[in-house]
Amino acid sequence: MEKNGLGGKSIILRLEMNTQDIKFGQVASAIFEAGGDMVAIDVIQSSGHITVRDITITVTDSVDIGKITHTVKNLKGVKLVNVSDRTFLMHLGGKIETQPKVPIQNRDDLSRVYTPDVARVCAAIQEDPKKAYTLTIKRNTVAVISDGSAVLGLGNIGPYAAMPVMEGKSMLFKQLAGVDSFPICLDTQDTEEIIACIKALAPAFGGINLEDISSPRCFEIEQRLRDELDIPVFHDDQHGTAVVLYAALINALKIVGKSIDQIKVVVCGIGAAGVACSKILLSAGVKNLIGVDREGALVAGGSYSNSMWQWYAEHTNPDKVQGSLQEVIRGADVFIGLSAGGLLRREDVLAMANDPIVFAMANPTPEIRPEEVEDIVGVIATGRSDYPNQINNVLCFPGIFRAALDCRATTINEEMKLAAAEAIASAVPDDERNPSYIIPSVFNQNVVKAIRELVVKAAIKTGVARRIPRE
Repeated sequence: MEKNGLGGKSIILRLEMNTQDIKFGQVASAIFEAGGDMVAIDVIQSSGHITVRDITITVTDSVDIGKITHTVKNLKGVKLVNVSDRTFLMHLGGKIETQPKVPIQNRDDLSRVYTPDVARVCAAIQEDPKKAYTLTIKRNTVAVISDGSAVLGLGNIGPYAAMPVMEGKSMLFKQLAGVDSFPICLDTQDTEEIIACIKALAPAFGGINLEDISSPRCFEIEQRLRDELDIPVFHDDQHGTAVVLYAALINALKIVGKSIDQIKVVVCGIGAAGVACSKILLSAGVKNLIGVDREGALVAGGSYSNSMWQWYAEHTNPDKVQGSLQEVIRGADVFIGLSAGGLLRREDVLAMANDPIVFAMANPTPEIRPEEVEDIVGVIATGRSDYPNQINNVLCFPGIFRAALDCRATTINEEMKLAAAEAIASAVPDDERNPSYIIPSVFNQNVVKAIRELVVKAAIKTGVARRIPRE
């Protein structure tokens, strides 16, 4: 069902009504009493006493769509012709397509775009492979690659079921940043096979966006590809989330008047995103950061089954604080949740420092709901669109890849990520920044431009840019 932006679903009912038996007002009342909210009514056909209408209805997540359809079916004089899920309609045949940039209208056109004249272009690239950037789609194309092992909140759903998400990602690349991309879902979850497949595909692309690959495999896959390819490889679940989180923290700290090198940060959930968020905060100057997962606080000297946790413990928690989330959160200035709904209690927030910053980013249910603590926090943010301050990686990946492609970066390094975060934070004007507005909308047209400018500068400064683009 389609999310309507307020945590609900949307359907279209096609009804055939006999106006001798029932009035439309009766139908509307029945739908309302069943929990539906009519937002659009379209007359499809009207003949005599028979009227066919399409009724668009939205409902909250708690309402059963079946209750509404059952109610309508049982109305005298009403025939339920069809129920359409607007989201499924949008996905029919897929959501993207390829379009030629030049028309092929005659034999002369055909000979130049294909045989025989295309052979001269092939020969030029063979002689100088760098010309692939100017003579093929490589310079503006990203591969969006997944194995379907960790998709949204759905888990390991496999490559076929993951495709709609990857198609949606490609749409966002194009609409927000003008980047062409292609969704690729691999029918393997073997680390070596995934690495080999991506390396084999790499010549066609200017960058690789890894998506929805489960932890801890995602760490090795990304690192190996970064080491072995000369194009940017970016696991968005890790770094996109981290960049936007840091952007939000920049503005949140300005609101509460605290310095990043003086705060105590507790990160709950040390998976792919938790590790990346922690790394970017350490790079940004956070000194006292404690990670908590199902085994409690991660402490240097401990023995952990997850190799990444071992690294994490050795690079965080300088005071070697031990205990559960409820124990280590005392006196913390910032809570970052990347775990599961309901883990944080109001009394935990009360135990934090004055004006605490709470980023409860678990989806679909945050670690604590904003309405439970809005009276005691300095700033709160979530991963949901129906609350203020949504931390959404859509703010990051279009702009950071736009920059990387334009300067032909060999990688996306930590300096480029920090620059992207600064750019996102700067999109919220000083005179508009407030506890309910620390992060810009994903539709803010200034975000991609700002990211591109600062990230290109960072790439050039750190020596990973192979081209200085025109402004």
